[in-house]
Amino acid sequence: MSYLAVENDRRIYFEHHRGDARPIVLIHGWGANTRCWDTTAPALKAAGHEVVLVDLRACGRSDKDFEDVSIAALAEDMVKVVEHLGLTSPVINGWSLGGAVATAAAASLGSRAGGLVLTGGASPRYTATDDWPYGGSAEDVEGVLAGAAANRADTFRGVAGAVCATPPSSDVLDWIWGMFLEMGPAGDDSLRDLARTDLRKELGGLDIPILLLHGRDDAFVPFAGAEAVLELNSRARLVPFDACGHAPFLEDRDRYLAELTGFLKS
Repeated sequence: MSYLAVENDRRIYFEHHRGDARPIVLIHGWGANTRCWDTTAPALKAAGHEVVLVDLRACGRSDKDFEDVSIAALAEDMVKVVEHLGLTSPVINGWSLGGAVATAAAASLGSRAGGLVLTGGASPRYTATDDWPYGGSAEDVEGVLAGAAANRADTFRGVAGAVCATPPSSDVLDWIWGMFLEMGPAGDDSLRDLARTDLRKELGGLDIPILLLHGRDDAFVPFAGAEAVLELNSRARLVPFDACGHAPFLEDRDRYLAELTGFLKS
């Protein structure tokens, strides 16, 4: 296991699986950690790709007492990992909140990035506004966070239960729930910051291939929002996943891997 100091002596955890094919950085969603990619990363590694997984600040094995857990700070961590490992033209893949982190990181990397993948990505906006009618409200987010503050276990159990369109097995539900419970309370502020983050300018300005892998029945990030990304950047391509919710990499793994590996080879 490896750690990188990114805020004074506070560290984030990452894994670096070497390979000769195109590198890919996998960024988890709010409350999760690198283990959410355990049905994805091994297949990418077996295909020869250089695979990097990162625990966001306050999540998983990363330190829990960060002072800054904003989307901008999380994105800069990804850039530091890319630079630390000397990755060449990496594809940045972000799930859920990780999609916003991936977008901001790709914008910061500029021509050094090889591509962007949004897996049910909360990008370019998670909440609705007058000219972006997709998503919930900041008040909805505060409601979830208030629930977590009062009863963390039950709140995260409910969030875990909404990830998939079709209820998963009890083992899978417990696995997702367990990851959420590993996030420290400071991580709540990442979701709070996501609610006010707008990355339309950054996403629209990317001059790299963009792939959106999005479930039609996503209960967290509306499918219509993913469709709207196509109007922001002509290099974006959307792959719909029928009967899938917020985690197509879990709900339709074989197709997800086929689309992702095809993108990495292009």
